Amino acid sequence: MRIQTCYFCSSPCYPGHGILFVRNDSKQFRFCRSKCHRNFNKKRNPRKVAWTKAYRRTRGKEMAVDSTFEFEKRRNRPVKYDRDLMGKTILAMQRVQKIKETREERFFANRMKDAKAEKKMQARVEIEESIELLAPAVAKREEVMRNVVDSARARIAARKKSSIIGVASKDMEEMEQG
Repeated sequence: MRIQTCYFCSSPCYPGHGILFVRNDSKQFRFCRSKCHRNFNKKRNPRKVAWTKAYRRTRGKEMAVDSTFEFEKRRNRPVKYDRDLMGKTILAMQRVQKIKETREERFFANRMKDAKAEKKMQARVEIEESIELLAPAVAKREEVMRNVVDSARARIAARKKSSIIGVASKDMEEMEQG
């Protein structure tokens, strides 16, 4: 059986699932779910609906041009079954899938490369705009940090003092015994 693609959202449409609409001119439209069929009936453009593959491709969020898409094209030429050919075909499909995944990852990384710097810049602008909200919190944090540092210094000084007193008392005991 063949796995078709949804006419509206381009997701896979497995055998026995979804809706098949045949227009009067005998053109077939397959839909993976009623959501896609409803949107098609409402004459919505898939390139303008945010959750479709067409939208993501037109906005540059997914790869639109790649040589691996050539392998996904439909071929209607019947081929006589050959076990060796079938094995080679499956291996080739797996290899093409792996290549496609690595290219998609690279495409995503290139797309997100500039986004990180942009996000940092937007955060800096937001902090500069609302610095009056952050100033009291920062001042309080600095005061808390000073208190923590002072208490730590006091503890260290107390330890040193007790160790000095302990050493002095041991010396006194040794002198009395000796």
